[in-house]
Amino acid sequence: MTVPSSRPRALLTRADTVMGVLAIPLAMLLASLLLRALGFIIAVIDTDEGLYLVQAQAWLRGDWPLVAVWDMHPIGAPAMYALAMWIFGESIATIRLLGSLCVAAAAWALYGAVRATGAPRGIGLATGLVYVAHSLRMGGLATNTEILFAPMVVSAMALGALGAVEALRRSWAPRWYVLIAMGMAMGCALAVKPVMVAEGCLAFALLVFPALWRGLLSWRRALAMAAAYAGFCALPTAYFALLYFVRGDLGAFLDGTFLAPLRYSHGRMGLVDSFHQILVEFLTLLWPFLLAGLALATGLTRSGPRGMLTRIGLLWFLAGSIGVASPGFFYPHYFLIWLPPLSILATLGCWRLARLLPPAGRAFGFSLLVAVVMIGSWRADATARIERGIGIFAPDPVREVTRIIRASLRPGETIFIANYHPVIYALTDARLPTRFIFPAQLTGEFTQVADIDTDAEVARIMATRPRFVVVDRGWWPRMRESAAAIITEVLQSDYTLVAEVDEDRGPIELWAPK
Repeated sequence: MTVPSSRPRALLTRADTVMGVLAIPLAMLLASLLLRALGFIIAVIDTDEGLYLVQAQAWLRGDWPLVAVWDMHPIGAPAMYALAMWIFGESIATIRLLGSLCVAAAAWALYGAVRATGAPRGIGLATGLVYVAHSLRMGGLATNTEILFAPMVVSAMALGALGAVEALRRSWAPRWYVLIAMGMAMGCALAVKPVMVAEGCLAFALLVFPALWRGLLSWRRALAMAAAYAGFCALPTAYFALLYFVRGDLGAFLDGTFLAPLRYSHGRMGLVDSFHQILVEFLTLLWPFLLAGLALATGLTRSGPRGMLTRIGLLWFLAGSIGVASPGFFYPHYFLIWLPPLSILATLGCWRLARLLPPAGRAFGFSLLVAVVMIGSWRADATARIERGIGIFAPDPVREVTRIIRASLRPGETIFIANYHPVIYALTDARLPTRFIFPAQLTGEFTQVADIDTDAEVARIMATRPRFVVVDRGWWPRMRESAAAIITEVLQSDYTLVAEVDEDRGPIELWAPK
């Protein structure tokens, strides 16, 4: 009787193991979808999304980014958009789903980083959930670059932490396949946005330096691993460069990937503006910072998993701060780079507070603290969005503009988004009037990054008489005066105002040729 019953028990054990492995990523995915659900309602959260979406849409039709649609970022973001759209279809919902998947993957990798140090599962799970909840803040509800590359960076850091633990506690030297996986993860992240160089260096240091200190690794092999790691980090970008070279478009690739970001960095924020923005984001993340401070005060010098995790979290936060500051502009979504290490430290702070309770109530107290931190972050974002009511209690102006244009736009006709959201190009499926579709780079304050005569390009576009010209009067004062003068002259002489759509900051005007 015992032999027949052993097989079902073996199958049950195997099934339990599978469910145990899947439970954490499924929990992270469910939390990500629930907490980020409001993002599926509205068409625009961040203007950058529209640029990547137009690039991806053009790519799926055979027109490559930077050639057909220019930008000052590498092509990793439109590549991820294009892949998601190829799988799930071309829609705003697909892009928001991509963001939710990336957040869930980063949260799962954070769980792995915590567990690599030997910390309990509960701390790992809580760390991932704290990250998911705070990914909504600072524009993180949009599927922006910092959301896209987070899973890759966190995975590399988790592998680095694992290497440090194996060297210090098990006397194991770094393994090549771990180095390769870590280098490829960082390489893919660099192909999205090259701001995590310091984090990449820290991941390698965690993997190699403890082994060097313990005498488990020779300097010759360490240097060989450093060279290999650098090569794997550069491999995805080099691969794309080769593809563009074969197409004869290497110049466009080099300009958008390397030269334009350098031109962008020349116009850095001043000290006062930088401090102002940093202070705003610090206050936005006040509770995680206070909890992180508690974790540092009580765990930085301790031994064991808690002490190691605290020190890694601090080093990671410092490396991430270099990435935040490196572009020279402290826009809110840049600070999303802080979130992975800050989530680790904030969770350790919750754990330290829960330790003040009697032993029987510590698990409940820890769970309650984490839940309060999560709900507080979600509430702050949700309150602002529900107050505006766009897509919930009020019409979505972007979708309304799209509806008006699509009602009379014929196939092959162009439109020109003078200073509004470029996602309308994708939603209307209109033909592009220029490869420089991002308003800030064509008619706004960052025209130096394109390295062209932008006034001449605006004049050329208006001379082609696009079927519609879309003007955002609320943003009109932020346009470059010379570009505004060119557009105004043509609109007054050759166009007529055919529709207006209400927007928070002022009307959106749709102009058509007379």
